[in-house]
Amino acid sequence: MKLPLLFTYGTLQDPQVQQYVFGRILEGQADQLPSYKWFENAVYERYPLVRPTTNSNDFVDGMVYELNNEDLKICDVYETSAYTRKLITLVSGREAWVYVENSG
Repeated sequence: MKLPLLFTYGTLQDPQVQQYVFGRILEGQADQLPSYKWFENAVYERYPLVRPTTNSNDFVDGMVYELNNEDLKICDVYETSAYTRKLITLVSGREAWVYVENSG
C-alpha cells in the first residue's frame, strides 16, 4: 500500500519540530509546489502560508515526506484550524498533501 506524501514549506521541515510532532526525524526529498506563493508570518503573525496564484511561473520550494495516516491526523492537530489539508500535484508529478489557508 502506497503511503501518503506531505509537502512542507515551513516549521515541519525543522528536525526539532518533527521530533516533537512525530517522535522521529523524517527523511524527505526536495520538491516544488507549482502556481503558489509563500507568505511569511501570515498565520497568527508567526507562521508561513501558501496561496494559489494564476501565474505558472510561481513556485514554492519545500520538502516531501512519506507519512502514514496516523501521522496525517497528528499533522491536522498540529496545523490547527488555520490551515486545511489539500491534495496537490507537485512539480515532480507526485501527489502530496499540502496545508493551505483554511478559508472556510
